[in-house]
Amino acid sequence: MGNQLQVSAKEAALQDIAKESWYEEPLTVFIFGASGDLAKKKTYPALLDLWMDGLLPPQTVICGYARSEKKDADFKKQIMPYLLKKVDKKAAKDFLKICVYRSGQYSDAAALKKHSEEMTKKFHKNPSVENRVFYFALPPNAFIDTAASVKAGGMSPNGFNRLIVEKPFGHDLESAEKMGADLGAIFDESYLYRIDHYLGKEMVQNMMILRFGNSWLEPIWNRNFVKAVVISFKEDIGTMGRGGYFDKSGIIRDIMQNHLMQVLSVIAMEPPERISGPDYSNLVRDKKVALLKCIEPWSMANSVIGQYVSNGSEPGYLEDPTVPKGSNCPTFACTVMKINNDRWQGVPFIMKAGKALNQRRAEVRVQLKSPPNGAAVFNLESEEQIPYNEIVLRLQPEEAIYVKTNVKRPGLATELIQSELDLSYSSRYKDEKNPDAYTRLILDVLRGKQATFVRQDELVEAWKIATPLLKEVEESKVKPTDYVFGTRGPKEADVLIQKAGFVVDKNYKWNKA
Repeated sequence: MGNQLQVSAKEAALQDIAKESWYEEPLTVFIFGASGDLAKKKTYPALLDLWMDGLLPPQTVICGYARSEKKDADFKKQIMPYLLKKVDKKAAKDFLKICVYRSGQYSDAAALKKHSEEMTKKFHKNPSVENRVFYFALPPNAFIDTAASVKAGGMSPNGFNRLIVEKPFGHDLESAEKMGADLGAIFDESYLYRIDHYLGKEMVQNMMILRFGNSWLEPIWNRNFVKAVVISFKEDIGTMGRGGYFDKSGIIRDIMQNHLMQVLSVIAMEPPERISGPDYSNLVRDKKVALLKCIEPWSMANSVIGQYVSNGSEPGYLEDPTVPKGSNCPTFACTVMKINNDRWQGVPFIMKAGKALNQRRAEVRVQLKSPPNGAAVFNLESEEQIPYNEIVLRLQPEEAIYVKTNVKRPGLATELIQSELDLSYSSRYKDEKNPDAYTRLILDVLRGKQATFVRQDELVEAWKIATPLLKEVEESKVKPTDYVFGTRGPKEADVLIQKAGFVVDKNYKWNKA
């Protein structure tokens, strides 16, 4: 039965997509930076997923493009190990039949034009329509030159042209505005798909369905019922020899300003007029921008930053040989923010992220207020004796939605205990395929769905919130608080969260059903 459900779900998706005109039209995908880690680990495996499920047009060619000269066969050998993590060797070889490799400088429009014409003439036989996707698996300093080359030598004259741009989208507000202006001078927003893989995660994509598809939830999604919201990202590993790269960004830029800010905007935005149908993408993104404009800029007055130190067995951040000596780069940050609108006035939104913590987890916790007159109803001394309800959305690992709910303890006594209404995807949907975030997002590009991509004005508003804290930390050389590898993070963060109004129930432990 489970396999039948999976097949029917896959068939339903294919039937839906097959009705769209692009599916019958030739497609060329250029992957710039094809020899880099991102392309090998994420882009090619995602395209393989789509190909395996029949979600790429039958006439598709994928052209890897990078500066280093190499033969097709050598390039295919390089990416083969990453494909074999998903499929067997025969399937990988079959997929590689639609893949080629070409070399050239990213700023060389003539070279790109030559390869572009080859794709059209040799592989597609001069079709009347040819669609193109250009994936920028590149560092930001190569974005503008590459975009200019695409405009001058890579565009299809008789089909859609779409650019997928990877983060980081700037280093602060000023650089993000400049990059946006430079890119905008070449391509307008209709061409651009700034990818943040968090927007492709199953649970993030589920948030709008959960909020707007259930009559019981939206009425309580406001300051009248919500006590506090925590959005958190925790890793149980350190920089593992890549600290030199991490040190250029830090946890605020690397995780909070982009991934968690996107989660926040979906969780807290006002309902869009629609979340599917004509022009729904801009309707959704308009609401996200409006929400971000209501958030006060972050500052050290309502934040804690930290840096992990050795626990005796695992090295501390400064012991990573690639990290600059004496670096003040935060590996942990926690900030409490206010959203100044009618829905959320007075509700603390707490965002925290860190490396080398006690567990790997990313989740959203919406803590609800105590039931009215609860102490009197249960003959208790105070309402604080009633555990707070929470709606928890686990983004990773093991996606889940559960509601911490107060029930009677089984037995003869009338004793209130906390349990949960539990929807764990690994058990409820164990036979359903859960695609990788990149797979979902590339398919959205093919379908022209921009709601799951970051618009320039949205990006600017996010940087307006984060940049003041970054400048304060870096210009004032704020020293992060030490925390031991494998712990919850700085104790000062727990104090900040408690002071903001979120209550941690130390007696509660979630057990997967």
